[in-house]
Amino acid sequence: MTSLIRIIIILFIYVEVFFTSCDKNPDISLNTEIVSFDLDSILTRGRLIAVTDFNSTNYFIYRGEPMGFHYELLTAFADHLGVDLELITENHPEHAFDFLNSGKADLLALSLTINSTRKSEVLFTVPIYETRQVLVQRKPRHWRYMKADELNRNLIRNQLDMAHKTIFVQEASSHSERLKSLAAEIGDSINIIEVPYEGEQLIQNVARGEIEYAVVDENIAKVNSTYYPDIDIKTPVSFPQNIGWGIRKENSGMLLKELNSWLSAYKKTDSYAILYAKYFKNKRSSRIIKSDYYALNTGKISQWDDLIKSASSEINWDWRLLASLIYQESRFKPNVKSWAGAYGLMQIMPVTGKSLGIDITSSPSNNIKAGTIYLNQLQSIFDRRIKDEHERIKFILASYNAGPGHILDAMRLADKYGMDPQVWDGNVAVWLKKKSDPRYFNDTVVKNGYFGGTESINFVTEILDRFEQYKNIIPEYISQNY
Repeated sequence: MTSLIRIIIILFIYVEVFFTSCDKNPDISLNTEIVSFDLDSILTRGRLIAVTDFNSTNYFIYRGEPMGFHYELLTAFADHLGVDLELITENHPEHAFDFLNSGKADLLALSLTINSTRKSEVLFTVPIYETRQVLVQRKPRHWRYMKADELNRNLIRNQLDMAHKTIFVQEASSHSERLKSLAAEIGDSINIIEVPYEGEQLIQNVARGEIEYAVVDENIAKVNSTYYPDIDIKTPVSFPQNIGWGIRKENSGMLLKELNSWLSAYKKTDSYAILYAKYFKNKRSSRIIKSDYYALNTGKISQWDDLIKSASSEINWDWRLLASLIYQESRFKPNVKSWAGAYGLMQIMPVTGKSLGIDITSSPSNNIKAGTIYLNQLQSIFDRRIKDEHERIKFILASYNAGPGHILDAMRLADKYGMDPQVWDGNVAVWLKKKSDPRYFNDTVVKNGYFGGTESINFVTEILDRFEQYKNIIPEYISQNY
């Protein structure tokens, strides 16, 4: 089955930071209240709640599509359990652990280094992959013209030479802990500066010459090094270290057993090998970081963002909601044509465009204009019928897919058979699906006949799920939220 991804926007981030590290604090204070919530409760609830963070490997938006190693792995595990996935994004280490230990989340899907300190605080899964910590330093000028020996002489290659150097790490990370151990091992001091920046930001700072040295995980460094060719990441500061997910120590035995069993089997599959290569070995990852549509860097979803923002202001929508609708319809492809003849970014039927006096094939701008005029017409139908604005948007989206007549039929059926005609999930959506049954599409309150409602129900769910993911990462700019 396909999980219905519920993204809760909970961003506790330092003011000066856009995103922070995937490697979390080994020394945080934990909630002492014992939480009794294991796998059986998760299955009963029908939803797995996980905390993850966002960067170019864990979770991000690219060309309107949610992606990421941990994101895809979590989705696969939720599918295995047969439950929905609720994803909490949290880049502040203390808050991430707090979600887990307070019972607000079931697991930490973060790149956590498995070490003895953390083992005293959380249960670790079997290792998901391994990496090591590396020194990030800037190559000298004209390094391209240097021979290998000369280049190495201009860089730190011996860990002993890190003595008295100022090295930046994410605050409260295992990188800080490792450098303290290294200083003891070499019998000298290392000036460790902990800052509220995650690995990718530190790499960027080194590349720009703002700092001289940083320590980050090698897998993150490799992805970013192709984007920043002037940095060197070949000096390790640790042995290979196992990376895993974290689970509460209390009352989580069944979840840990099931997750470990699944991970152990999944890691042996081609699917895992492809997934790992996709994010940690594929050179395409660096192209994603360079792209104008890598949302973590640019806040952009597509090349049509300006048109979408302008059009959404006309109908008082959050632009990211309209973008999610357009992605659902066309994947942002301006000339796509459906089997039924719908055309363009918003998949407008020619007869609809003609009725609006707009040539929907003449330009992406006209196509979006026609689509938003139609959305405005739908809003006028449901403004007086659905009081709650959050519910109303579901009815509008469903009508965009199915036509308003079928949605109004389902509302009348819901009302007749004792359900709430102003609530979509579990009420009107149920009766839209029942319109494929002769007992109901022949009902006297039905005016538009047969309709197979499953596609429209999924249409609404997928758009709103993606909208939540967009809100998680991409700036709003427009004040309204749904």
